Amino acid sequence: MDTAGTHKQSFGQTEINWDKLNKTKFYVVGAGIFSGITVALYPISVVKTRMQVASHDSVERGAVSVIKGLLKADGIPGLYKGFGTVITGAIPTRIIFLTALETTKVAAFKVVEPLKLSEPTQAALANGIAGMMASLCSQTVFVPVDVVSQRLMVQGYSGHANYNGGMDVIRKVLKADGIRGLYRGFGLSVMTYSPTSAVWWGSYGASQRFIWRVSDDVVATPSQGKIVLGQAAGGIFAGATASCITTPLDTIKTRLQVTVNEKRPTARQVVRNLIAEDGWTGFYRGLGPRFFSMSTWGTSMILAYEYLKRLCAKDE
Repeated sequence: MDTAGTHKQSFGQTEINWDKLNKTKFYVVGAGIFSGITVALYPISVVKTRMQVASHDSVERGAVSVIKGLLKADGIPGLYKGFGTVITGAIPTRIIFLTALETTKVAAFKVVEPLKLSEPTQAALANGIAGMMASLCSQTVFVPVDVVSQRLMVQGYSGHANYNGGMDVIRKVLKADGIRGLYRGFGLSVMTYSPTSAVWWGSYGASQRFIWRVSDDVVATPSQGKIVLGQAAGGIFAGATASCITTPLDTIKTRLQVTVNEKRPTARQVVRNLIAEDGWTGFYRGLGPRFFSMSTWGTSMILAYEYLKRLCAKDE
C-alpha cells in the first residue's frame, strides 16, 4: 500500500485552493465570521497592550491587575477601548490579507515543488512566503488602525493622554505629526507582523502535513471531526511558535506607537529603557496574554477560515 500517497490524498481532502472558492461569498461571509471572533478575543489585546506600555512604577503591571483596573474604571466597555476603530479597519485589511495569502500561496508552491523537498518543508516555505507577503500588502491599512486603536487602548493609563474617540486621535496625530504620525512604527510593524505571519502560516502549513503523515489512520477521506482536530492542533502550535519568537519586536513597536509627540523616543531608546527597567525580560512583557491571544486567536481563526473555505467552495 502506498502510505505516502494515501497521506497526501488524505490531506488533499482538507485543502481547498483559491480557484475553487466563490469569492463574493467568501468575502461577505468571512467579514461576519471574523468580526465575531474579534469581538470575543479583543479584550486580550487591550490587556496585552497595557502591560507592554506600563511604566516601571505602575501599579497595574500584571494581567489580572490590568483587568481589575479596567473593570473598576469603565466596566466591561473598558475591555473594548478602541474596538470601533479596529472593527472598521479590519474588513479592508482582512480582504487584502486573505487575497494576497491565497494567491501567493499558489504561486509559492509552484516555485518550491521543483526543489524536491519533503512535503512539510515545502508547505512551511510556501505558506511562510504567502504569510509574509500577505502581511506586507495589508500593512498600509493596518498600521494607521493599529496606531489609533492602541492609543485608545492605553488612554489614561500609566500617564498616557485621553481621547474622545478614534477621530479625536486621528485629528491630534495629524496636527502633531502629519500623515507620518499615522504610520509611526511602520518599519517595526513590518519587521514584527511580517515575520510573525511568516512563522505562523509556515508553522501551520508544516504541522498540517506532519499531522497527516504521522497519523495511523490512512483512510483517504478523513472525518470532519478529525479534520477539525488536526487544524486546531496546527493553530495552537503556530500561535505558540510565533508568539515566542516575535514578542520582543511587538513590545518595542507598541511603545513607539503609543508615546505622545513631546516624549517620542527612538527604537534604540525604547530598547535601553526596557533593559534598564526590567533587564532582558522586559522585552517579553505581555508574553502571557500575547501567547494566549495568538494561540486562541490562531486556533479560532484557522478553524473559522477553513470552515469558511468549505462553506464557500464552488460546487464541482
